[in-house]
Amino acid sequence: VQLVESGGGSVQAGGSLRLSCVASGYRYSAYCMAWFRQGPGKEREWVANIDVDGSSVADSVKGRFTISKDNDKNTMYLQMDSLKTEDTAMYYCAADGLDCAAIASIQAQGHKKEYNYWGQGTQVTVS
Repeated sequence: VQLVESGGGSVQAGGSLRLSCVASGYRYSAYCMAWFRQGPGKEREWVANIDVDGSSVADSVKGRFTISKDNDKNTMYLQMDSLKTEDTAMYYCAADGLDCAAIASIQAQGHKKEYNYWGQGTQVTVS
């Protein structure tokens, strides 16, 4: 399984970027896919996830970020609008063989659940 992110860069506050994650090596449509980010000096943070049943985004980005995917292109996207300086981070694409609801259920029970597959990340800097 390979995940390759792109689309990061530097942008002024209030601007927009669209991140892409191209997936290969597995049955793409069956997996929960997600975006995470890690800012300087911060812990990794879940941003959004998506599978065949729908999508969710973190409260910190709700109304500004939109997650989507194109199954024909095996690609997931993160449209980021109204960017803020606190959105500065390395953004990572992740995928797991479970569906998103199953992952959420495991985490709700207090168990740690790491996504199985990760990309190398793409840097987003907002100034």
